[in-house]
Amino acid sequence: MLLAFPAAAQEAIVAGMSQNRVSITADFDGSEILIYGAVKRDAPPPEGGPLEVIVTVEGPSTPVSVRRKGRVAGIWVNTAAVHVDSAPSFYAVATSGPLKHILSDTDNLRYGITIERVIRAIGISGEADKAGEFILALLRVRTNEGRYRILEGKVELTEETLFRTDIVLPSNLTEGEYKVRLFLLRNKHVIASQERIIGVRKEGLERWIFNLAQQQPLLYGLLSLVLAALAGWGASAAFRLIRA
Repeated sequence: MLLAFPAAAQEAIVAGMSQNRVSITADFDGSEILIYGAVKRDAPPPEGGPLEVIVTVEGPSTPVSVRRKGRVAGIWVNTAAVHVDSAPSFYAVATSGPLKHILSDTDNLRYGITIERVIRAIGISGEADKAGEFILALLRVRTNEGRYRILEGKVELTEETLFRTDIVLPSNLTEGEYKVRLFLLRNKHVIASQERIIGVRKEGLERWIFNLAQQQPLLYGLLSLVLAALAGWGASAAFRLIRA
């Protein structure tokens, strides 16, 4: 289904997605979302720089504590920590060109497009020396885990009219709403934008186990112990059969 959202400029976004719901089941190993669309114009394209497109996908955000380890008396321990107010569990930025060539610092700050602008860390400078290094460490760790991605040049733009990109969602998704934002840019400035939502929800056995852990933690703990005991007994029985 295609939806059109008017913009103040002469160009607007007409966009759609291959799916707006992702179900996490026991055998879930990730998902790929196709985001596509076209540029709607009420007049001929304006003169000036070429049209560019940026697509971001943002997972639910939570507070994060980032710790630094150091050796004390020969033992590695946490020596310092900072508290990040809000960091997305997943964030991908797909663009039609290099970010530094198509997006101004002013509009990046205004719309919060890059990963660094989405993370909110208010007042961390007083929590530890060189607090900014903790943010860089968070970015590095989540990038290595595949949860933060910069996909420059991965938006296909045809004749400044049609565009598409594929965003791969990892298997370790956090349940919740994933915000999809689309931006049209000219001369490094945003001229139109649109926002969509992808719902990510546990289903089947995953949903039952999650609800049990949240609503009846005692029963969940007892069930875990029983399953662990059964697994141990089964392994022991199998080992005895092999040796027999």
